[in-house]
Order: sequence, then structure tokens, then C-alpha cells
Amino acid sequence: MADLSTTYLGLQLKNPLIASSSGLTNSVESIKELEKNGIGAVVLKSLFEEEILMELRHNQADAIRKGNLYPEVYDHFDYDTVEDTVSKYLSMIAAAKKEVNIPLIASINCVTSSEWTDFAKKFEEAGADAIELNLFIMPSDLEHSAAENEKVYFDVVEKVKKVTNIPVSLKISHYFSNLGSMVNQISEAGADGIVMFNRFYSSDFDIDNMTVQSTNVLSSSQELSMPLRWIAIMADRVDCDLSGSTGVHDGASAIKLLLAGAKTTQIATAFYKYGFKHLETMLEDMEKWMRKWGFESVDDFRGKMSQKRSLNPAAFERVQFMKFFSGK
Repeated sequence: MADLSTTYLGLQLKNPLIASSSGLTNSVESIKELEKNGIGAVVLKSLFEEEILMELRHNQADAIRKGNLYPEVYDHFDYDTVEDTVSKYLSMIAAAKKEVNIPLIASINCVTSSEWTDFAKKFEEAGADAIELNLFIMPSDLEHSAAENEKVYFDVVEKVKKVTNIPVSLKISHYFSNLGSMVNQISEAGADGIVMFNRFYSSDFDIDNMTVQSTNVLSSSQELSMPLRWIAIMADRVDCDLSGSTGVHDGASAIKLLLAGAKTTQIATAFYKYGFKHLETMLEDMEKWMRKWGFESVDDFRGKMSQKRSLNPAAFERVQFMKFFSGK
């Protein structure tokens, strides 16, 4: 029988398939179902930085009322609602930890390296096995340089690593002027893992009602090409684990990312489309492929098609079509 076990962020996983952060990972019951169907690990639905900051400010305001802090001026927030949101998140981590045996990765959606970073310790205390920082700074601010935006990524990793003893990964986008260098610098900054890549809200115009609406909410299998290329390029060139995300809809997609050099793959859309039972099909297809090629473990083929080990490394650098649209 093929051995699909692997490690990610220093954690032992029974297979490389991880449920990525989504509405499907937002309850203990869903997490239990994912484990039942064979998932290797779960990234919990993201808690947003602003929710954490609001709870921190609520605590400060409470201390002021008790005479423990000098009064400051605060913007109006619905503190009670936010405190409930954050507390429920921590309670879910603790409850899930008691119910399942798979690694649980807390997720924070953040855009700054402000005082919220100290809160990361609470995820560890609640029982999280690791933290995934879902970080993206929209490159539309004309007042900040690329270097200033990029520095935030390093600052966040550094600050969170200082307050926690559990592994920390960073989920990034491909919106960098020098992506390869950025990935390498994030690794050098101390990240235990890098997830490639984020998917974002996409806007569209409803021309009948003249309104802006969302589009492309779920990923397509074609989106696999971006993480596949960049994991293949960066594999064996950084000192942290790489995880492939977006476009992973079947066992073949997961195999491709592992061949590129990924330690794990993250899945969401496939579960929305086909349900958690789809996990069994993916795992069966992966085992069947491994038996066909005579691979006994994932380590036997991981990175086999990375750029560093490829017989045709230039193929990963090509950006222009030469033949497809050139006629005969």
C-alpha cells in the first residue's frame, strides 16, 4: 500500500491534502467530517485583523473604565459583537482539538504588523498546532513604495514568531515585482512555510443595474498553473516548506504540485463542488498513480519535476508562446 504520509511545518500528516481556510472549516462538526473522510490537516476559517484589534481596544476601554489606564479617544466599534466573535474562534479551536487528531492550523487575515500580533499567542494557548498568516497588501496605494509594502510581510513574520512557539506559515499572492526574491526573503525572515497562492475577491460590473458585483468566487482547475510554476522554481531553493493552493480539484492536481516540490496542497473549491467525500476519490487516485510508477512514499517523487532537478529547467522560465499561436 502506498504511503501518503508527510510532514508540514514540522507536523506529522497522514497525507498531503489540507482543507484550506473557508466557510467549510468554520465549525467543529465540519472539521470532524473532514477528518472522517481522510483530510491530512485543516486550516480554520480566517479571523480578521480588524476583529482582533477591536477586541484589544475593547479590553483597553474596559481597563480605562476600571481606572487601570489613562483615557484615550477611541473610534466607535461594536465591541461586544467583536469580542464574541474572537472568543468563539478561540473556543472553536479548543473544542476541535479535543475532538480530532489531525493538525489544526489557525488563520489570521492581516494587512499590518500592528499590536494585533501579540494576540497570536492566544491561538497557541487555545490548542492550535500552527498559524497561517493570510497577508496581502493591495498594490494600489500611491503613497507607499513597493519596499515599504514588502517590509510589512517580514515584520509580521518576525513579530508573530517572537510571541509563539508553534510553526508559522505565510499565505501570499503573486503580486510582487520580484516574486522569487520575495519568497526567499520571507523564508530567511523565519517563516516555517509559504502557501502559494491567495485567491481574492474579484469584481465585475452588472451593466443592467450599474452595480459592482463579485465574480469567480470558486477557483478553476486552470488556476493550478501559477502555483505549479512557482513551487517548481522555488523548491529546494528556500529553507521552509511550500504548500500549493488554488486549482487543486483532483488527485492529479495534488500529484503535480508534489512533483513540483510542494510539501502539501490546499483544497476548498473541490469540497464546495463535490463534498467532503471527494477526498476519498482524490486519495485513491493518488495511491493508484503511485503504484503505477512504483513509488512507495510521497518522498520518493516529491520535487522530481522541480526546476532544480528538471532536464529542461528553461521551460519554467518561458513566458511567451512560440508555437501555439504561430500557425504551422
